[in-house]
Amino acid sequence: MAEEHRCQAPQLCANNCGFFGSPATQNLCSKCYRDLQLTEQQSSSAKLALNQSLVATSSSSSSSSSIAVVPVSSPPPPPPPPVVVLQSKPEMTVGVATQANRCVTCKRRVGLTGFKCRCGMTFCGTHRYPEHHGCSFDFKEMGREQIAKANPVVKADKLDKI
Repeated sequence: MAEEHRCQAPQLCANNCGFFGSPATQNLCSKCYRDLQLTEQQSSSAKLALNQSLVATSSSSSSSSSIAVVPVSSPPPPPPPPVVVLQSKPEMTVGVATQANRCVTCKRRVGLTGFKCRCGMTFCGTHRYPEHHGCSFDFKEMGREQIAKANPVVKADKLDKI
């Protein structure tokens, strides 16, 4: 079966969109086939909702009166045209974008070679060391916390004197 597909000449999409279709997708390209399935799904869900509303109205009207109501099927409304959703690009704030690409101390552009300090700022090669940019991060406290976590307090039970 795979050989049959290789031997066939490619066919243009049945919607004349310019792409090639395949017999597996009813001679439609992948985008047109996906749109076709979406419209079919929407129309089937609309028909289901219409039938449920007709059944609900007929059951409520038949329970209130003795006259039987026969639902008349009307042709379904034409499917709505495909909706095109345009995605807008998120707006970037100018202050944050420039801050990440520039050294905080000298405002030099750093690009990919910027150094991220533990205080959260980006610096160039000259100002990357904490003593060169007046870092506000407390390295001593961090060291104390690491030592305290690594070395828990071990306290032995007291021995009775003889």
